[in-house]
Amino acid sequence: MDNTDILVDFDKSIGRWIGSTAKMVDNYLHEAFQSEGLDLSKEQMVVLKKLHENDGLIQNELAYLTLRDKSSLARLLAKMERKDYIVREQDEWDKRVNRVFLTGTGRITFRRTRPIIVRLKEIMEKNIAEEELYQLITTLKVIQHNISSAEGQI
Repeated sequence: MDNTDILVDFDKSIGRWIGSTAKMVDNYLHEAFQSEGLDLSKEQMVVLKKLHENDGLIQNELAYLTLRDKSSLARLLAKMERKDYIVREQDEWDKRVNRVFLTGTGRITFRRTRPIIVRLKEIMEKNIAEEELYQLITTLKVIQHNISSAEGQI
């Protein structure tokens, strides 16, 4: 018997619950951003957050920090430039490198996301004890490590 013959109860699988929870978070953010008049995706909000923490990141570093490949990040940044959230500038010492900066509009937009994120955090963590949250985060980190370690073994 090979692995394809093994039946898996997907409803009891970690992947099913992580995936459906991630989809619910995406939907919540999409609706909340729209209701606040924010023309913003979750992916764009993540970029704004990373730049808020460290404005002027090198584009390749930003790809790494946001877990995106270089070409998909480039497309995302082009959309964000059109919305005037960010600007890309050539590095003054290395012309092959682009640095990414928040614009005034990007800063304001990021600030407007904060109450939404705080509310989502409150909703997600409601009725979960601090120890349970710690254990959940620890477990998710192990899962991420396991997946990262398995890359290239597909």
